[in-house]
Amino acid sequence: MDIQLDAGIPEGPIADKWENHKFKMKLVAPHNRRRFDVIVVGSGLAGAAAAATLGEAGYNVKCFTFHDSPRRAHSIAAQGGINAAKNYKADGDSIERLFYDTVKGGDYRAREANVHRLAELSVDIIDQCTAQGVPFARDYGGLRDNRSFGGTQVSRTFYARGQTGQQLLLGAYQALMRQVDAGTVALHPRTEMLDVVTVDGQAVGIVTRHLHTGEIQSWAADAVVLATGGYGNAFYLSTNAKASNASAIWRAHRKGALFANPCYTQIHPTCIPASDEFQSKLTLMSESLRNDGRVWVPMQSDDPRSPDQIPAEERDYFLERRYPAFGNLVPRDVASRAIKIEVDAGRGVGPLKNGVYLDFSDAIARLGRDVVQERYGNLFEMYERITDEDPYKVPMRIYPAVHYTMGGLWVDYNLQSSIPGLFVGGEANFSDHGANRLGASALMQGLADGYFVLPATIANYLADRLGKAKTATDHPAFQEAEADVRARNERLLSIGGTKPVDHFHRELGHIMWDNCGMARSAESLQKALAEIPALKEEFYRDLRILGTGEDLNQSLEKAGRVADFFELAELMCRDALHREESCGGHFRVEHQTEEGEALRDDVNFAYVGAWEYTGDTANPELHKEPLEFEYVKLAQRSYK
Repeated sequence: MDIQLDAGIPEGPIADKWENHKFKMKLVAPHNRRRFDVIVVGSGLAGAAAAATLGEAGYNVKCFTFHDSPRRAHSIAAQGGINAAKNYKADGDSIERLFYDTVKGGDYRAREANVHRLAELSVDIIDQCTAQGVPFARDYGGLRDNRSFGGTQVSRTFYARGQTGQQLLLGAYQALMRQVDAGTVALHPRTEMLDVVTVDGQAVGIVTRHLHTGEIQSWAADAVVLATGGYGNAFYLSTNAKASNASAIWRAHRKGALFANPCYTQIHPTCIPASDEFQSKLTLMSESLRNDGRVWVPMQSDDPRSPDQIPAEERDYFLERRYPAFGNLVPRDVASRAIKIEVDAGRGVGPLKNGVYLDFSDAIARLGRDVVQERYGNLFEMYERITDEDPYKVPMRIYPAVHYTMGGLWVDYNLQSSIPGLFVGGEANFSDHGANRLGASALMQGLADGYFVLPATIANYLADRLGKAKTATDHPAFQEAEADVRARNERLLSIGGTKPVDHFHRELGHIMWDNCGMARSAESLQKALAEIPALKEEFYRDLRILGTGEDLNQSLEKAGRVADFFELAELMCRDALHREESCGGHFRVEHQTEEGEALRDDVNFAYVGAWEYTGDTANPELHKEPLEFEYVKLAQRSYK
């Protein structure tokens, strides 16, 4: 396919690009908006915000979610906070500093124009959410309070105790349900998108399966928005909800949407370590805990003493030692690798020696237990319920885990994919975080995309479609897509093997974590690329799914998603193998400094790697979007 990657970045000074672009974009008059149908797939922050805003504007919106309620969306799990450059603490923050921190935190692999727009919109997001009733914490003077997060030296993270994601999602949910009540949004719960339908290269609708009845159905629209989250569950063990998957964006990729930077996966340092090999998911402890918690290991390996009995002089506060300027608040990729080094050296703690300590004893002595409990009480309670250990008395144990994916479908400045009419928001796209996402920026991006960016840029696309007939669902393209979905399900159901789908998912996770996890090498990636096709072949030969496709069948649901993970995992490894550098969450062991830090190659790899599906997973085609850094000077990252 002859694809020309045009990011569509507006001309002019970076601080003026978004405002100038909004003025130049085409509009759809209020009386014409009801002529257009827009499909939104996903009901998390990006999806709910986009559906609610488009509905409020007057479009006819259909919102699809495989959950029983949008309140189940995984956005609820991002509890630590949301960034905004309000500078309430008068500590030097600004839109320009948030822009700089995000580009630097992403190890200079993000598109400058998109990041600056995100920083600009951050201040509007906070005001929007406050107006919706989100109960942000307040300081003594009544202003919304801030705390610090990793990768910054300012306090810009707004929070609602340890429940920020939950409260923000409730705000977006109530805005969405207001439009459902008004009749501008039709909500379709328990409905999973299984294909994108294109006609003449443009997105014209989707095909879904109802998870209760098994009904396969086509839906037509003038534009389609995918806001379906990330693909961290390709690793099986991750902090993602078990239902989180990549099928929506992967099926779009198979229809022609380019997939950008798939190897950029984030390892979060603050996760409860796995307790046994049968565990099915991992639990994240919010990055906000690193504000007051101190990370350390005993200087003596296998120290038999309880951690509260080990004196300070016999503790190695290794993040503070290695990175004195940022200490425990270094970015996630930096902290994760530092923790891995300690555990690999035999200094791990806990029953399986697979963690380090996150200690609040100093904070409790300095602030008092009541203050610590006010800030983090629900997180401490969650930790105690899972581990049966009281973090007020003994330190938490943490270890890195797969958390967020910076890769996703390639989008231009308007958040439109390489398929016209197919827009992508939130974690499902690649656009804002480069090779590493700073903490508290996921909520910021999802709401920026949903509330402010997509409603404006979709109008620009729809304006040219005024007066054009929408493709009906009896078009052969819809019939062909439905037939493909049915054939795929029937193939999975008919295998009749001996092993359940979770067996294959777990084995794929082992391959990915061991060979394309926190550290990758040419040798490990080539090993994975040999093992993944072999496991996929066994999957299609020995998978066993009970039941039928005509009713509730969670094994069938999972099998379809794992089938997509096989293909995506292969692309992730190919992307990691081709990128002969280390940057952010992509750490090639062949490319590191003498001090063990990531070593970029800006001469050869300062680009977005956007992959085209060719029908052969062994031979995808790479397209490159060069990255230019006009406002943030390329430099080796340092948090010392």
